[in-house]
Amino acid sequence: MDDFYWPVRVYYEDTDAGGVVYYANYLKFMERARTEYLRHFGLEQDVLREEYGILFVVAGVEVDYRRPARFNDQLQVGAFLETLGRSRVTFSQPIYRERAGGELLTQGRVKAACVDAETLRPRPIPDSVKGRLQS
Repeated sequence: MDDFYWPVRVYYEDTDAGGVVYYANYLKFMERARTEYLRHFGLEQDVLREEYGILFVVAGVEVDYRRPARFNDQLQVGAFLETLGRSRVTFSQPIYRERAGGELLTQGRVKAACVDAETLRPRPIPDSVKGRLQS
């Protein structure tokens, strides 16, 4: 499985009064990277809903904040498939300042569940979707 990073620039709106990224905004950065990760494999969120009748919903998050990101920093937000189960996916999501493998600012771990788009009940990940994620 490929390493995947998505660049994110820290805007003023992402920071608190001290010019440091507000802690909850790291989750937004991770969400963007996961969305782009799926897109990288040809898995658009709206297509997953329309063609497969599924959604991926966040079921759990762990975040370790190590160093602060600041206004105007250029970040590299990773999205790596850690585990792929029957109806769950776990992503490792490191955030680095400037370049991947550089200064590690935040380490996230996000668990997502595959659910039916209508009932929101757990549903197995379709084999064709699993196949793309494992390519």
